[in-house]
Amino acid sequence: MNIVFLDAESVPNSDLTLIQQKGSLTCYKTTEANENLGEILKTADIIISNKVKLDAQSLSAAPRLKLICVAATGYNNIDIAAAAKYGITVCNVSGYSTDSVAQHFFAVLLNWNIQLQQYQLASQNGQWLNSHLFCCLDYPIVELKNKTLTLIGYGNIAQAIEKLALAFGMHVIIAERQNKSPCRANRVAFDQAIAQADIVSLHCPLTPETANMVDARFIEKLKPQAILINTARGGLINENALSLALKNKQIQAALLDGLSQEPPTLDNPLLIPQPNLMITPHTAWASQEARQTLVNEIALNIEAFKQGKKRNQITSL
Repeated sequence: MNIVFLDAESVPNSDLTLIQQKGSLTCYKTTEANENLGEILKTADIIISNKVKLDAQSLSAAPRLKLICVAATGYNNIDIAAAAKYGITVCNVSGYSTDSVAQHFFAVLLNWNIQLQQYQLASQNGQWLNSHLFCCLDYPIVELKNKTLTLIGYGNIAQAIEKLALAFGMHVIIAERQNKSPCRANRVAFDQAIAQADIVSLHCPLTPETANMVDARFIEKLKPQAILINTARGGLINENALSLALKNKQIQAALLDGLSQEPPTLDNPLLIPQPNLMITPHTAWASQEARQTLVNEIALNIEAFKQGKKRNQITSL
């Protein structure tokens, strides 16, 4: 089988041996829609794509294509209905980045709570040198113990974060879905869960129902000292609303891993530097270990497909 990885640069420094054993593998660093995607699809039996978009038009011109392996959990770059129409199986990978994202979550939260960057700078710019105390206490330092963490979405990553949060002595609330009544066991009504939160963490998928979920109305329900953390899709947030809220200090801070468009454009309102905003460029998932697990899982998806077994399949053919 001809296997084509459209954007292999998305998993740099990973060993692709297990995938190479499944067929003839061709790797492109990136594949732009306006380049040679159409030609590539004509001869591919299996496509691996992290973010390259495969729409109905593209899939209609792929006569040999039998399997699309999404090199991620989210698959909004694939037209699933068109894939099913043309008899193409789509598989994703879940759970590969759980530990990496949980680690990132607490790295940014702790960094903010102890003002690590500010104090590192203070030790270098003369601020500590000129202190009248033995230490420098110019910025607030806050413990996680007894703080309330609200999780929106409760998949593998949220559950891993919950375990670590409990180890810090935090209280954890699992929000029920919006407009769902009655609440399931161990869930708290959506609006109530938001209002109680010291920290809100987003872990739900990006769907038409969740797009722009964090809007002005959502933010109004938060405590003024609340911290918003997003390690899920950037499109969950209405970026204009959040930018304005941070400017007006409606919440304490937003710690974001990624934005609605990636890489972002210069007109994104969240690219305007604000002291209560921290952004990382969609790196929470990307430990070296997580990348290799992702690659290995793709190989297992391909092998299962070749043997006629269902594994991580999105489409139902």
